[in-house]
Amino acid sequence: MKLSLTSWSFPACSLQECAAISRALGIGALDVGLFYRAGLNKSEILADPKAAAEPLRSLGVSIPNYYHQFGAGISGQNLSLPGTISQNIKDIESVLTFADAANIASVFILPGIINPGQSRDHAAQQASESIKALLEVASHYSARLCVEPHVQSWAESPALTQRLIDQTGIGLALDYSHFTCLGYRQDEIDPLAKHATHVHLRQAKMGALQAKFAQGTLNFPAMFATLRDANYQGHLALEAVHQDYMNTLTEDVLTETILMRDCFHNWKG
Repeated sequence: MKLSLTSWSFPACSLQECAAISRALGIGALDVGLFYRAGLNKSEILADPKAAAEPLRSLGVSIPNYYHQFGAGISGQNLSLPGTISQNIKDIESVLTFADAANIASVFILPGIINPGQSRDHAAQQASESIKALLEVASHYSARLCVEPHVQSWAESPALTQRLIDQTGIGLALDYSHFTCLGYRQDEIDPLAKHATHVHLRQAKMGALQAKFAQGTLNFPAMFATLRDANYQGHLALEAVHQDYMNTLTEDVLTETILMRDCFHNWKG
């Protein structure tokens, strides 16, 4: 297992500055997405994916993962919204072409929300059909497609997430914090580790998606061991953030990033 840094952790920094921070911290890997000053141009990725990949080659870091959103925000062309499969298939073809051209190992997407008039079960059923179609496309590319269950999606529990995996075979961008803040114990989340394609790390506790390292409840040495024992060999992305989402504006991102980095290095020995 190796560390990575998420580019959206530093909203005021350019992509080049985020890469420089990753190198300065001895990490050397950077997850990329569509957000803040470091955000990639989604229109360019969809229109000319190989050209959009070219600038990433000069960053001087590896890029383990790209975070893609369909449409605008988490609702847009979300996977639970009926009538979106055809457009999302078209988009994911460009996204995976971009990822392969940029040598990005995996792409994570969101599972969808409960749209107006839907029940949770209806949203889950629609998302499952969408994911099956997207995985068929992904089977022709090197980059692996995975999904991140998150707060405010239809997939807010380990059980719902496991059901989605059983129905589709999708891998996870696994982030314990999204379950922890909703009150699930760490040992209830652990069985999902064997399905991880990518992993996000940040401290959390019940009621708080993000907490200061010393004030959260997640036991990271135990988490690292669980992932190792599940034969996870990918990147662990340091994802402390400063953003207007779920009250995650109050932590010193650089300090939290360093504390998590050091925790992993101390465990690894």
